[in-house]
Amino acid sequence: MRAPEFWGGNGKGLLPLLLSPIAAIYACTTARRMARPGWQAPVPVICCGNATAGGAGKTTVTLDIGQRLANRGVAVHFLTRGYGGRLKGPVRVDPSVHDSQAVGDEALLLANERPTWVSADRAAGARAAVAAGAQAIVMDDGLQNPTLEKDLSLLVIDGSFGFGNNRVIPAGPLREPVAKAAARSRAAVMIGEDEAGAAALLPPRLPVLRAMLRPGPEAELLAGQPVYAFCGIANPKKFFSTLQEAGAVLAGKMAFADHYPFDEGDMRDLLAEADTLRAMPVTTRKDYVRIPPAFRSRVTVVTIRLEWSDTVAIEALLDPLAQRVPVPA
Repeated sequence: MRAPEFWGGNGKGLLPLLLSPIAAIYACTTARRMARPGWQAPVPVICCGNATAGGAGKTTVTLDIGQRLANRGVAVHFLTRGYGGRLKGPVRVDPSVHDSQAVGDEALLLANERPTWVSADRAAGARAAVAAGAQAIVMDDGLQNPTLEKDLSLLVIDGSFGFGNNRVIPAGPLREPVAKAAARSRAAVMIGEDEAGAAALLPPRLPVLRAMLRPGPEAELLAGQPVYAFCGIANPKKFFSTLQEAGAVLAGKMAFADHYPFDEGDMRDLLAEADTLRAMPVTTRKDYVRIPPAFRSRVTVVTIRLEWSDTVAIEALLDPLAQRVPVPA
């Protein structure tokens, strides 16, 4: 599904006004749910969440945090709901067995790097991870899920979108008021330039860590090359901009709804358009796992990495958690 246009506006207009009573009920329901106590895991739990519906860069931050902990010798397991997948879990993701229809695209992306668990019940997923040897758990999303206590929550913000019109679903994109999400977070992570003025809506006491999305090493091969870019992510313009920053010539582009399930007809059309443009078809890692296997060999994947403005600041947040990692018996 695509987000309504008015979610990205200024919050004024007839539709946000008419939907505001439902938004108030939604916010109250979330607040009541979040008041429930969760399970305290015997290992550190880090949550990379956001305040809005849709992507903000949570998976990219999750992968980065996992790598930083792994660099310290910590056995990291990832935990996600498995958005878009049919399995409720808890189940350990096996990319050789599961596809995106079973566990969702983010879970496959995470599982290619570290042990990953899909579980609608985050506490049950955390218990399974701990039983399997996890010394730390990094959650992709879950800031609004109360079943598992977090030791460190990061509020991830897409700088180009911010908090949209600053209204709660369905009047806007917020899962809860910004102040509520910020109150449960140790720091915010602003990805990209703060084009929407989101930092001004955060409490002054909340540190704001800055980061940029950078293309992976394979993007160097695209410099000067005509590409036909397609993706089904929350903010496609970030992907298109990243390609251009890498020096690729954007001969054409196509944006689909977030988590779009590509079928054979879609791929035939996309590849035919790329051929017409004499351009290389390229997409993201998240989209690649949703492409029918028979077409994957014809598509080039461009990876994205996170580049922190201040790596000392993010490492400092992880320091006390790394010291609490249980030593294997």
